[in-house]
Amino acid sequence: MRKFKTESKKLLDLMINSIYTNREIFLRELISNASDAVDKLYFKSLTDKSIELSKDELAIQVSFDKDARTVTVSDSGIGMTKDELDRNLGTIAHSDSMAFKMENDEVQGDDVDIIGQFGVGFYSSFMVGKSVRVVSKAYGSDEAWAWESDGVEGYTIEPAERAEHGTDVIITLKDNTDEDSYDGYLSEYGLKDLVKRYSNYVRYPIRMEVTKSRELPKPEDAGDDYVPQFENYQELDTVNSMIPIWKRRKSEVDQEEYNEFYKTDFHDFADPARTISVHAEGALSYDALLFVPSRAPFDLYSRDYQKGLALYSSNVLIMEKCEELLPDYYNFVHGVVDSQDLQLNISRETLQHNSQLRAIAKKIEKKITSDLEDMRDNDREGYEAFFENFGRGLKYGIYASYGSQKDTLADLLLYYSAKQDKLITLAEYFEAMPEDQPAIYYAAGDSVERLNKMPIVKTVLGKGYDVLLCTQDVDEFCFTAMRDYGANEDGEGAKELKNVASGDLDFATEDEKKEAEEATKENEDLFKALKDALGNEVTKVAVSARLTDAPACVTTEGPVSLEMERVLSKGPEGPDGVKSQRVLELNAKHPVFDTLKAAHEAGDNDKIRLYADLLYNQALLVEGMPIDDPVAFAQNVAKLM
Repeated sequence: MRKFKTESKKLLDLMINSIYTNREIFLRELISNASDAVDKLYFKSLTDKSIELSKDELAIQVSFDKDARTVTVSDSGIGMTKDELDRNLGTIAHSDSMAFKMENDEVQGDDVDIIGQFGVGFYSSFMVGKSVRVVSKAYGSDEAWAWESDGVEGYTIEPAERAEHGTDVIITLKDNTDEDSYDGYLSEYGLKDLVKRYSNYVRYPIRMEVTKSRELPKPEDAGDDYVPQFENYQELDTVNSMIPIWKRRKSEVDQEEYNEFYKTDFHDFADPARTISVHAEGALSYDALLFVPSRAPFDLYSRDYQKGLALYSSNVLIMEKCEELLPDYYNFVHGVVDSQDLQLNISRETLQHNSQLRAIAKKIEKKITSDLEDMRDNDREGYEAFFENFGRGLKYGIYASYGSQKDTLADLLLYYSAKQDKLITLAEYFEAMPEDQPAIYYAAGDSVERLNKMPIVKTVLGKGYDVLLCTQDVDEFCFTAMRDYGANEDGEGAKELKNVASGDLDFATEDEKKEAEEATKENEDLFKALKDALGNEVTKVAVSARLTDAPACVTTEGPVSLEMERVLSKGPEGPDGVKSQRVLELNAKHPVFDTLKAAHEAGDNDKIRLYADLLYNQALLVEGMPIDDPVAFAQNVAKLM
């Protein structure tokens, strides 16, 4: 027995047990090696005219023997001599494919695509195998040789028989234990699934004996009640697709093909809303095929949802969900990215240099943004349907980034316009603003219908200004993070985003302000009595300069609005969490105010408490806020009647 040429029984143990985190990728590694071997022979046929070889002759075959507990990967590639077996398999981490790639880098083109880099992929077979036998016959040689090892101390190389050039890797699987079962690799379905998952787009056909069914001929003497009979049979079939759809130009693929690929690979029954094809060449070359779904998956906003694009390198799957390729706010996008330029780590499961991945991710993000903008401008109905499904995530992207992503995402947002009675963008709102409008106004609540009836919204509309009606819990948090919108290239001209329910909304004229101040001073004792009646429910009671036909409203001071309080009350701390600083504003021109004054002048404190409670709670109901004691409120209404 020959010893491995590194000192490292320890190194081999590390490779088998530590480098790879998922043992099923052994098949991916062996198929990648087989593809490299076939590629080398094909390359040789291109440079050596004496070799007459058709690409159709080159293939990979996967088979299993349940009784012998073996899995075999065979190829019709260039094969190995005795010395090459010793050098490539006897020396751990020696990559003949990498050496070939370096030597022929300038002359290999699209026809040759060497996958291997590190020379350790072969040893992943020891994760599932108790022994591995490699039978190989080099192209042009009359001799075949067998390399065999149990992956512990060393290996043997002996003469063998093989009819044609190429290599067979025969793995004898480990015995099952209570913790681990290897029987899944001894089934047609198990192996076919692994090929489809990891090696579906290897450029050469991967063939397997597969079970098919066919109808038997109908017997001549069969009666009218004859039931068709079927039989199963075995047939050598190609189980991989070979040509990745993402590498084909969009002009070469019709939308139906894209739709079928999307529905099959990403398990959706509906066609995608958008298909984005990218082919980038230059310092960093890659192909990408992205899909915007037409509906949101049921778990999109759950903790279990995993974003990411499938990452391939030279048509071989590296990661099923590469999270780094998508920002969180585009987590709904499905797709594939394939690049030969990625520097993989030794296990081919993760990346060595994230800068490459970040560069691709940045370009993909810009491409998605550009496509959504095109959809917004040219397919408004489709975009509104998209926004209904995924708009919440875009808004959250601004909030979660503390507003840093607003330049990317703000123009993708849609809000309902109280004035135009439809969904509009912030840019459309900004463009339609009167010149004297000081801010962008919005109202936050649980429905467009209720927000439209709010007194303060009617007041703003009466001034000739539009109001954006926000009905999602993230809306106000998003606007708070954005702060403003509409700045030009010099950073000037932006308008503040302002909640109409905030206490600092200033629509009053100087005369109206003066009247409010005089009314406040004249009725100071009344306001004190109302504040005492409400206690800590409000921070103060004041005359409103904004109300027209409503007797009262509740506004807030400080950063937390009523809507924010309502949303935050659904969190872990519940109703006892963050509270807004509430202000009860009264309309001094409303008949109710005269009733309050009369009760106060009469010294009727019980009536003052009753009126204070009724006005405060009815103002909360108008704002869509819950009241603390509905029973007491109902009793007070009955008492008043």
